[in-house]
Parts: sequence; C-alpha cells; structure tokens
Amino acid sequence: MSTSAEEGGGGGGGASGNSSSSSAAASATRKKVSRTSLILWHTHQNDPSAVKKLLEEDRDLVHARDYDNRTPLHVASLHGWLDVAKCLLDYGADVNAQDRWKNTPLADAEGAKKYSMIELLKSYGGLSFGQNGSHFEPKPVPPPLPNKCDWEIEPSELDFSTSTIVGKGSFGEILRAQWRGTPVAVKRILPSLSDDRLVIQDFRHEVNLLVKLRHPNIVQFLGAVTEKKPLMLITEFCVEVTFINS
Repeated sequence: MSTSAEEGGGGGGGASGNSSSSSAAASATRKKVSRTSLILWHTHQNDPSAVKKLLEEDRDLVHARDYDNRTPLHVASLHGWLDVAKCLLDYGADVNAQDRWKNTPLADAEGAKKYSMIELLKSYGGLSFGQNGSHFEPKPVPPPLPNKCDWEIEPSELDFSTSTIVGKGSFGEILRAQWRGTPVAVKRILPSLSDDRLVIQDFRHEVNLLVKLRHPNIVQFLGAVTEKKPLMLITEFCVEVTFINS
C-alpha cells in the first residue's frame, strides 16, 4: 500500500510537472512574439535607441520575421531609416535576407529610391535580389497570391479586450485590436448589415483587392473573417491613418 501511494504521488507530481512545463513554454512563446512585434514596431517608428536596447537584451531579435517574412532590416531599408539600419547591421543582421517575395533589403531600398540606404547596404555587401531587385530574372514574376486558407482568420484569435475605436463609417467601424501579439486595425461590418447582399459583395471585393496589393503606401492586408459574423477585415495598424468609406 505504501508503494502504491508513493507511485500515485509520483504520477500526480509528473502531471503537475508537465502542466508547469506547458505553461512555461506557452509563456515563453508569448514573450517571443511580443518582443518580435516590439523590434519591428520600433524599427518602423525609426527609434534606434529602443531597437538597440532590445538587441542588447536579445541579439537573436535582429533575425525576427513578420507575417511576410520581412526582417527589421527590410523595414528600415524600405523607409530609409539609416541609424536603425546601421544598428541592425552592427548586431549581425543578414544584409541579404529575403522576404516572402524573395526581396532583399537592398531591393526594397532601390524600389523606394532610398539612395543613402542603398549605399549603406552595398557597403555591407548587400545584393539586389527579388521582385524589385536588379539581379532578378528579366521577366518579373508576380508575387504568389495566398490561398483563402492562408488569410482566413478565426475570430477567437482577435483580442478586443483593450480595443479602441479609431474610425467609423456607414457600413462599419475600425478598431485597434491585437492579433497574435501584434497591433492590428480591424474593420468590422455592423451586425445589422452582415446579411445585406450589396454590403457583403462590396466587402468581398475589398478583400480580393487587398490580397493582391503590396506597396509601402498601402496598409498591409493580414487576413479577414468571411465565414462567420460579423465580417471583419484585418490590416496592419498604422498611426495617423485616415480610413475612408468604411
């Protein structure tokens, strides 16, 4: 009996240990996602001090990737943020990393005509490959269009616990929310209009258009909720953006 009790106790301890390990792993994953979002955000905001502080704490963040496989150096190169790019390169950023469209940071800088950035990247051995690159095939290949399964988002993944309304329109409202640890803008169709045929048609047209677009002056499409109501469209969150005809 004594042995059984001990074995039983050991089993309970094992279950508890497994639970603790799972909880710790989940916590570590959330922390990693949060820090990845932070370095991409501070890079986008041209804040070299914040970027350097994050890299001092975790050098691996220099290789962070966003939803389009872009690194912080891609973001800095596209916007021409020289100080941020220099910091990233000094911490070992891959100057020839390729994003989802196979673009290198130099290709992005060339496409955006950021000439000082072009010179900086070349001085670190940067090459221009990809959709915008000068070393790509003579016949440009359009970026692959994602399948619906790639961008259909489960509503439960959206966190509205601290959401704020940033815009309203005739058909819906724009909210700042969180998706997988990243600040996003959510265009949510009013429930009263979710069955309106014309509204649904217009919504689907907008989704189909955004899936095909990629440009530094256009907010990045992340996904949409089309299988459940209310219908929602999710894009990257940009500060001081005006939403029209929402």
